[in-house]
Amino acid sequence: MAEFLKLSPESLRQLRTVDERLVSYNVEMTEVTGGTFWKAYTPEEIAGTKPFQGPVGSLANHTAMAALMQFYPPIDLKNEKLRKLAKDIGPAWVRVSGTWSTKTYYDFDGKAGGKAPEGYQSVLTKEQWLGVLDFCRDIGAKLMISVANCAGLHSAHEPWNPSQAEQIFALSKEYGVPINAAEFMNEPNMLTMSGAPEGYTAADFVRDQDLFNRWVHENYPDCLTVGPCSTVGIVGEDGDNALGGGIADVMVSVSTDDLMNGSTEPMEVYSYHYYNGVSERLQSIMPKAHWSPEKAHTEEYLAVAPGMAKANAPLRDKYVPGGQMWVTESGDAGGGGDTWASTYLDVLRTLNELGGFSAVTDGIIFHNTLASSDYGYLKPEVFDPRPNFFAVVLWNRLMGTTVFDAAEPIREGAHVYAHSRRDGKPGKAYLVINNSMTETTEVELPGKVQVYQLTAETPRASVMQCNGVPLVLGEGYALPAMDPVTAEGRVQLPPMSCTFIITD
Repeated sequence: MAEFLKLSPESLRQLRTVDERLVSYNVEMTEVTGGTFWKAYTPEEIAGTKPFQGPVGSLANHTAMAALMQFYPPIDLKNEKLRKLAKDIGPAWVRVSGTWSTKTYYDFDGKAGGKAPEGYQSVLTKEQWLGVLDFCRDIGAKLMISVANCAGLHSAHEPWNPSQAEQIFALSKEYGVPINAAEFMNEPNMLTMSGAPEGYTAADFVRDQDLFNRWVHENYPDCLTVGPCSTVGIVGEDGDNALGGGIADVMVSVSTDDLMNGSTEPMEVYSYHYYNGVSERLQSIMPKAHWSPEKAHTEEYLAVAPGMAKANAPLRDKYVPGGQMWVTESGDAGGGGDTWASTYLDVLRTLNELGGFSAVTDGIIFHNTLASSDYGYLKPEVFDPRPNFFAVVLWNRLMGTTVFDAAEPIREGAHVYAHSRRDGKPGKAYLVINNSMTETTEVELPGKVQVYQLTAETPRASVMQCNGVPLVLGEGYALPAMDPVTAEGRVQLPPMSCTFIITD
C-alpha cells in the first residue's frame, strides 16, 4: 500500500545531538601491512546474473581456502585519489584494527627483517605506520587502533604487557599524530578465532583489558579507551537469522557480560560490532545467518541495525555510563560483504543505519571498510567510489548533528529521519527511505524545499543517480555536482528511493 507523509518541521521534538564524525571507517591492519583478505566477487556475481558458488566445509577450512581469500599488497595511503575522496567524506575517525592487528609485530627498528617472530603472524614496519599517520594528518582524521595480544607477546596465563603497545603509541606521539582512541583487541568474544594466546579465557581478557586501559590512562591520558569490541548478535526467536552477528552466533563464543564482569578500570566509550549476518562466502556453513538479496529491502532486514543499537544501549549504560556508543565495525555482512554490498541495494541499509542509530544514541559508526573488499566505500586498489560513498557524502553535507523525533512510525515505504541542517541555517534536513519495491510514497511539503533524490536503474546497479544524474567522478577525481531540485506542494518518492528533503 502506498504511504502518505506530511512534514511539519516546526513541531519536531529534539532528541539529542550526535557526533560530527558519526560517519567513520576502518583501514584494516591487514591492508596496512599487506595480507590476506576476502577475494572480490566477479561482475556477474555482483549484478546477480550468476550465483556465487563457494566451497563447502568447516569454518576453519572455509575462511582459509584460496577460493575465498587472496593476498593483497599494502594499501597505498599516499595515493592522491584515495586521499582526495577520503577528505570528501568529511571529518572522520580512522580505525586500524581487525583480528590481524592482534597478531601484528611492530618492527620499527627493522631487526625482524620482515619476518614475524614466533607467536606473531605479520609485521608492521615504521614506514608503513608513518604512512598511516601521514594519511590521518592530511585528511584531518582522528586515529583509533587495537594492539597486539597474541602468543608472541605472552601466554594465556601471563598478564598482558605493554612492550609492543608502547612502541606504536610512542612513535605516533613523537611524530605529532597521537593515537586518539584504542580498543584492547578485536572481537574477543570469539576466543577461538580472536588471535589471542591458546587457552585464553574471558577472565583472562577482563584481566588484560584492565591492564591495558590502566596503562593508557596513566601514560596517554588524552587517549580514549574503548571496548569491549564484541560481535555478539541477536538470534531471532525462530532461529531464522542470527541478526547482527553471524559467526559469533554459531561458534564457541562468550557474552559481553562475560567480557566486562569484574572489570575495575573504567572506559570512556562502549563498543560493539554490527553486521546483518554473513555473506554468501559463509552461507553454506551458516545458512541461518545469511540474508538473500530479495530480503535486503524488507522491514525485518532494515530493523537489524537500530535493533542492535537498542540492544547494546543498556549494556553501555551498565558498563560505560554516560559514554558514547561506537560501532567499531559495520557493514551489510560479515565475510567481506554480500555480492550486492557494492551496489545501490546496500544504500538503503547504510542510510537507514545512520538514521536509526542517531535516533537511539550518540556515537560513531566505523564502516568496514574505506577501500577493501566488496563492502568498502571505494573499490580496492583503484579507489573508484561505490554508491555507498556518495550516500554518506550527501549525509555529511546535509544532515546536521541535532536529531529530532520525526514523529512518524517506521514502516515499509516510510523510514523518516529528521536532523538539523548541516550548514547551520534555519530549517530541517529530512531523510525519507521508500523501501517498497512497488509503491510510491507521497510527501506533503511545508513550503518550498530542496530535494536530493537517490535512485538507480536497478537495485543492484553499480552506479547511483541523484535527481536522475549518474554519480561518477569527473576530471581530477572531482565529485559530481549532486545538485538539488526545488519542490513545493507535494513530492512523489518512487519505490526503492532515498530522498533528502531540506526545508527553510
